[in-house]
Amino acid sequence: MEREKLEYFRTLLTERLEELLRNAEATAHNMSSRETEGFPDPADRALLETDRNRLLRIRDRERKLIAKIKEALKRIDEGTFGICEGCGEEISIKRLEARPVTTYCIECKKKEEEREKLRGL
Repeated sequence: MEREKLEYFRTLLTERLEELLRNAEATAHNMSSRETEGFPDPADRALLETDRNRLLRIRDRERKLIAKIKEALKRIDEGTFGICEGCGEEISIKRLEARPVTTYCIECKKKEEEREKLRGL
């Protein structure tokens, strides 16, 4: 892949990583603050817990994305970014722009999803 494109993806991934880390920090700060505690009404407490659980699920997905972004940045450094782990061919730029953390070309990803479907995953 051309150096310009690699730098484009490095910037894209780095910016996304910084955004996710800021979100995680804000969530940790908000959850540790006591401002929202002490609702005497059980319905208000239940709503707060529901909102917290939803937010934690979102942050857990983001935590997994953070790991994938770090792996993609490592692949850029190693010179393997944009190479399909399944077939060894280059992953299309359009696919990388849509999902820069991907490790499979579209054809190999389809095959993997079909295998997972057959296994019931």
